[in-house]
Amino acid sequence: MKNWKMFLVGLLACCWMPAGAQQTEYTKADSALVVKLLRDAKTKRGQENRMLYFGKKFLGLPYVGHTLELGNKEHLIVNLHELDCTTFVETVLALALCDKLDKRTFADYCRQLTKIRFRGGKMTDYTSRLHYFTWWGEDNERLGLVEDIAPKHAPWGPYTAVQTIHINFMSKNPTLYKQLKNHPEFVPVIKRLEDETNGQQFRYIPKKNLAWKQNTSLGMVHDGDIVAMLTDSDGLDTRHIGIAFWKNGNLHLLHASSLYKKVLMSEETFFEYEKKQKKQTGIRVWRMKE
Repeated sequence: MKNWKMFLVGLLACCWMPAGAQQTEYTKADSALVVKLLRDAKTKRGQENRMLYFGKKFLGLPYVGHTLELGNKEHLIVNLHELDCTTFVETVLALALCDKLDKRTFADYCRQLTKIRFRGGKMTDYTSRLHYFTWWGEDNERLGLVEDIAPKHAPWGPYTAVQTIHINFMSKNPTLYKQLKNHPEFVPVIKRLEDETNGQQFRYIPKKNLAWKQNTSLGMVHDGDIVAMLTDSDGLDTRHIGIAFWKNGNLHLLHASSLYKKVLMSEETFFEYEKKQKKQTGIRVWRMKE
């Protein structure tokens, strides 16, 4: 028993790996799990959607927020044993991209996660992280990793509403962010990036349309699509992130839930979930590019 406990301590010990000029923080358990998941997928995934396949591997995992706010210098944090809604989606997408490319080492995974998490796929300082999901979607689409599935021209299908971006929460509340509090010189950089985004408009699916069935135009949302739940208040663009899936003709959500404190596949429909979220207005949807 004593040797087993020592083995677990060793697995959970923090490790560091050079990532160019930056560092990667991870545990041996995390790196081993990445390799196992990617190797298993080669023979066990079959034809299942990659995002859904890998997303389900984390069912029951604890929800823990602020896992990226460690240390005083921006570095790549790999944490597969505690996830929030955004790190859950990023983790799953990085695994799915590795599987698509048949790249199955831990270093391969770290390269994909860096692309996903940082502006232009390059990690510099705190301001290079894609803090708002509008930034995240635009940047990952620009890199060819995902695509916004909203129609470019009418007919709009379920996309019957338009979001006008107005983000300023980070620059107005810097004391809520460890890095901004410790590095006030980052605040004007964040504000400039916010201002460059403000005023942009994007079509989205209002929450009332999430009641539509799979055999309607809402069926353009597929299993494994990345969904961002939008808000029109508080200087934010989104409130929550997850992965869509269909069950009995109704849209549901696979996500890291702060309410239930774990990763789960919601039994209630996406529409029923959204009805309870008073500050959420609807969803934008991105699809991993195959």
